[in-house]
Amino acid sequence: MTDPVLTAGEAIREAAGLLSATSDTARLDAEVLMAHAIGCSRSSLLLSRMRDPAPAGFAALVARRAEHEPVAYITGTQEFFGLPFTVGPDVLIPRGDSEILVEAALAARPAARAVLDCGTGSGALLLAVLANLPEARGVGVDSSPGALAVATGNAEALGLGARARMALADWHAPGWADALGGPFDLILANPPYVETTVTLDRSVAGYEPASALYAGELGLDDYRVLIPQLPGLLAPGGAALVEIGHEQAEPVAAIGSECGLSSRLHRDLGNRPRVLEFSTAA
Repeated sequence: MTDPVLTAGEAIREAAGLLSATSDTARLDAEVLMAHAIGCSRSSLLLSRMRDPAPAGFAALVARRAEHEPVAYITGTQEFFGLPFTVGPDVLIPRGDSEILVEAALAARPAARAVLDCGTGSGALLLAVLANLPEARGVGVDSSPGALAVATGNAEALGLGARARMALADWHAPGWADALGGPFDLILANPPYVETTVTLDRSVAGYEPASALYAGELGLDDYRVLIPQLPGLLAPGGAALVEIGHEQAEPVAAIGSECGLSSRLHRDLGNRPRVLEFSTAA
C-alpha cells in the first residue's frame, strides 16, 4: 500500500512544523519553497494551487532549509527594490534594509549620470539605481570574479547590460580605480563591516561569503581604506552613500570628516542608523 500523496497545503503545514526549529519565518519559508517547487508565484500558490499534489522535489528543498541554508540560495532568487535578482553563494543576499541606500541615492542626486558601486556583489544597488535613472550609466566593481559573473547576469536579465559595466577591482590595491572612467556623480558602497568577534546566525556565517562580511575587530577596516579615496572619485557636487552597521555611525562619520567629507545619516525602517551620505564639505 503506497502512502497517500500530500497536497501542497498539507505539505506546507508539515514543512512549517519541521522548519520552526530552524527559522522564525517557517511558514513563509515553506510557502516560498513550495511555489519554487511548483514553478509559480507565491500569490498564485496561495490563491489556486494549494490542492495540487506536492512535487516530489519539495522535501529536498525543505531539508536544505532545515540545515540553515538561506531560502534565497535554495531558490536562486531574491527581490530587491521591486526587481528580481539571481543570487548564489558568491554574493551576499540583498536585504530590505539596504533599499534605504538606494532611496537616499536617488533623492541625493536625481540627475546623476555616472554611478560607481563599490563591492557590487549581485549588482543589486547599482542596478536598482540605474533602473530608476534612465540617463545614467554605471560601473560595479568587486574583487570576486564569481560575484561579477552574477552581477553581469543580473544586468543582462534586467535589460541594463548596455548601461552597467562590471569590473574586477580591489580598493586595497594601488590604482584600482584608474580604468573605471570617473569621476562619479554617485558612489554606492556596502563594504564588509561585521566585527570578526561577532557570532552571526548559521544561515549567514555558514553560507554567505565571509570576504563580504568581516572587516576586522571593530568592523571598520574597509571604511578606513575606501572612504579616504572617495574625494578623488567624486565629481564636483557628487555624493557617496555608504551602508554601515547600526553602531558605526560615529566612527565612520569621523573617518569621512578626517578626509574633508561632510556626512548625513539615514535610518532604516527600524529607526536604526543604516547609511551615511558623504559629500565634499563646503
